[in-house]
Amino acid sequence: MALYNRINSRVLKEKMRKLPEPRVTISFYKYHHILDPQSFRDELYRGMESLDILGRIYIAAEGINAQISIPEETTNAFGEYLNSIPFLRGVRLNVAIQDDGKSFFKLKILVRKKIVADGLDDSTFDVTNTGVHVNAMEFNALAEDANTVIVDMRNHYESEVGHFKNAICPDVDTFREELQTVEDLMKAQKDKNLLMYCTGGIRCEKASAWMKHQGFQKVYQLDGGIIEYARQVKAAGIENKFVGKNFVFDERLGERITNDIIAVCHQCGKPCDDHTNCKNDGCHLLFIQCKSCAEKYHNCCSEECAAIIALPEDKQKEIRKGINKGRQVFKKGRSGNILFKPEIR
Repeated sequence: MALYNRINSRVLKEKMRKLPEPRVTISFYKYHHILDPQSFRDELYRGMESLDILGRIYIAAEGINAQISIPEETTNAFGEYLNSIPFLRGVRLNVAIQDDGKSFFKLKILVRKKIVADGLDDSTFDVTNTGVHVNAMEFNALAEDANTVIVDMRNHYESEVGHFKNAICPDVDTFREELQTVEDLMKAQKDKNLLMYCTGGIRCEKASAWMKHQGFQKVYQLDGGIIEYARQVKAAGIENKFVGKNFVFDERLGERITNDIIAVCHQCGKPCDDHTNCKNDGCHLLFIQCKSCAEKYHNCCSEECAAIIALPEDKQKEIRKGINKGRQVFKKGRSGNILFKPEIR
């Protein structure tokens, strides 16, 4: 049994679009000491594949981070499977809000050094010694406190399309940059309540533990992140302090929380918060593009990329030979081709 999928991505995407069965997008994480990440990864692959689960999962000695799509009819079986793994018994499952379940088209489980890259090298740091977890109502109450500093623990391209009111949104590309930025920001404000949030909670889990490790005492994190917050405010009928769209790391690239559009098209400047990846396989820049510009530039980030995708496939391959796409998209939305830059708060 092969523990990976080598079928062409485009074939898999087309197959997924045609599937009539309803699916659900779910994310979960758990910090836990895993002694043999590779063996756990292989066993997990067998279990997930048997349930027709698709998605992207990272395994490390520090735990698991998963974003997956599961058939609606296997929801109970999936829950039972997770409960059969002792450290995942009762783990929080964040269910996507605006979703048709076709968010992933293959199962990819990777072993990494860490489930959230942080750049930290401190053997005395205990990632399980976290800050106080707060629900939506408690978050709102803290947000109203003048002694509270709200910090978005996501990257610039995430907060650009949606964030909490009055939150500080650092202009950073990575989580490791974010940790240092927030630490520097709060050094002179150690008496303040530090209230952090992210997409589903995993980054805040580590960030809150790190800030406590650095001597901060009043550290709070939004339990379940923006995803769970949106569910709770809707269910309880309380004020929603989040504005705009929640960026997500799957095929959807975002789920709408409110109707507010706080970003602009990177190519024409019109109100827009729809992320896309440049269709040029030698670029794949992640940026915001309105429908008019998508038509004008053929779903590309520039006239140059649009001209390239019009070439025969062999010519395109020749042009992009040796290009590291990972490096190309690392500074998402910061290309010189982007005319309308976001204003980071």
